[in-house]
Amino acid sequence: MNLGLNGKVALITGGTTGIGLAAALALGAEGARVVVSGRRTREGEQAVATIRELGGLAEFVQADVSRGAEVQRLVEQTVRLWGQLDMLINSAGIEGTPFVPVADYSEDDWDRVLGINLKGSWLCMKYAIPHLLRQQGASIVNVSSIGGVNGGSLGAAYHASKHGVLGVTRAAAIEYGAQGLRINAVAPGVFATEMSERLFSGDKHEAVAQTNPMKRWGQLEEIAGAIVWLCSPAAGYVNGHTLAVDGGFLIQ
Repeated sequence: MNLGLNGKVALITGGTTGIGLAAALALGAEGARVVVSGRRTREGEQAVATIRELGGLAEFVQADVSRGAEVQRLVEQTVRLWGQLDMLINSAGIEGTPFVPVADYSEDDWDRVLGINLKGSWLCMKYAIPHLLRQQGASIVNVSSIGGVNGGSLGAAYHASKHGVLGVTRAAAIEYGAQGLRINAVAPGVFATEMSERLFSGDKHEAVAQTNPMKRWGQLEEIAGAIVWLCSPAAGYVNGHTLAVDGGFLIQ
């Protein structure tokens, strides 16, 4: 299926593993030129090698999204590499210290989670938007979580950051919609990522699968497909939306 992304340029933060990597692979398969970014160089180079082996065009740029100067450099380097920027996928995120009550949560951990998950998404948008506005049909997809829609015990910082991602998505969608820039979010349920495996290993794995109506974990290709669709002209009138990809968990 041709989604009209051939030759477009995508920047994916948190693109070295998990949902970000799956999105990078899927966008590369659609003919997009991809910049994968993350903090870990070895994993980033492996991700780029995989995309290239599958026939895609990709480069890796190391960056910590919680640092404004590094994000500015990342965006500028992306544009220098490919000449333009059409898509931003904000997938960088950490869980912090899950299952710790609010009163026991450390200030350092709070700052670290909010810095990467929420401030990082905002910084990437801040520096990418001026370039995105130059391209017809540009889009941003921010990766939130079902924990950004409901409450839970994954740590107040995680839930607060993922709720905040939806807030900045909606605010920016209103601000830039008239200029043709669409900004949406996905709210993934449980997928086989490093984070989910840390949170729900062992006996918890099957129990978590039973919490959604489909009684299974999601496949990374399924969340990647949703991200690619939101980036594509097929979703050209979708703006400010949060697309839950969760097996029906949130409708219960």
